[in-house]
Amino acid sequence: MTIAYFDCFSGVSGDMLLGALVGAGWPAEELASLPARLGLSGVTVTAGRARRGALDASRVTVDVGGAQPMRHLPQIRERIEKGDVPEATKRRALSVFERLAEAEAKVHGTTVEKIHFHEVGAADALIDVVGTCWGLERLGVEAVYASALPLGRGSVRTEHGLLPVPAPATAELLRGVPVEMPDIQAELVTPTGAALLVTLVSRWGGAPPFRVRAQGVGAGGRDLAEQPNVLRLFLGDADEAGATDAAPGRRPVLVLETALDDASPQLVARLVPSLLAAGARDAFLTPIQMKKGRPGVLVTCLCDPGQEEAMTGILFRESPTLGVRVRREERVELARRSVEVETPHGRVAAKEAVLPDGSRRLMPEYESLAALSERTGIPLLELSRSVLAAWSGER
Repeated sequence: MTIAYFDCFSGVSGDMLLGALVGAGWPAEELASLPARLGLSGVTVTAGRARRGALDASRVTVDVGGAQPMRHLPQIRERIEKGDVPEATKRRALSVFERLAEAEAKVHGTTVEKIHFHEVGAADALIDVVGTCWGLERLGVEAVYASALPLGRGSVRTEHGLLPVPAPATAELLRGVPVEMPDIQAELVTPTGAALLVTLVSRWGGAPPFRVRAQGVGAGGRDLAEQPNVLRLFLGDADEAGATDAAPGRRPVLVLETALDDASPQLVARLVPSLLAAGARDAFLTPIQMKKGRPGVLVTCLCDPGQEEAMTGILFRESPTLGVRVRREERVELARRSVEVETPHGRVAAKEAVLPDGSRRLMPEYESLAALSERTGIPLLELSRSVLAAWSGER
């Protein structure tokens, strides 16, 4: 499994993330093509070198020429959805922007729809967010880890005036994230950098043992007197090192629920596939008894933070509900990876998970088993046993 570990000893920002990805092997030419892929006129991206303290680092600069329109979340969403980048990149980038908008709206006492992104008409933010998500995908990263984040001190001047460091939106984004407060008079973690890592990181603090394959060093926009202002990225292969991430990781998750007693079964049945197709981690229905003795169904959806608007939109559009309950919880997850197992009857997709004691467990994917069963006429149970036997023989 390919992992990325961000060593954020001097904090994180969007341009530092891009620089670290380029330094780790993402072709700068691809990054330079991103403005055109997103339809951003007058925007150029260049990758060069910069010295920060005693370290040489990759420095990515986004130049925005001319006036840019003010962009709210709907305009950002439309720009990303029409962009010429992979679908997985689009989904991750949208989650980052939705999370950032939620934080900005909360601290400024407004709504997500009214928030506009300040960074030169959001062109800079679009490059930072979409570029980081695309770069991780192009480098084949399957899991992202990061160190605790140093926040710095002092104040920063914004379009909202002079704000304390960390900026209020950054502080809101970093709920539940391990942080440090070094006596450095600078904004070390920007809202964009925080939103990216909070959305992408599966575990904070440390990474599993892994074999380092590449290193990237991304330069921040200015020098610090105390230390080099850089972000280090380590790319590695956990499996090639023979090591496993046996300790379950914790991931923030949103739980959305609504109870229905006035919807036809056909409408209710459609909700689960609609939610899953939109990116929900899980969705299911539970029969319940509601007031006045009426039978009903509880619709439950689990999704990543930042997807709340998309999931509630589906529930409001495709069911008669008038309200959706939202809880922010944590989910303990086993480390896992997607694999394909070669059996005497054909290849089957599966998930391989690592248990806390370091042992592994395989779960064949139902759709892959069903397709093979249909082609061969072999019962599912027999195929499942064949997959487990082949996988055990490979190890």
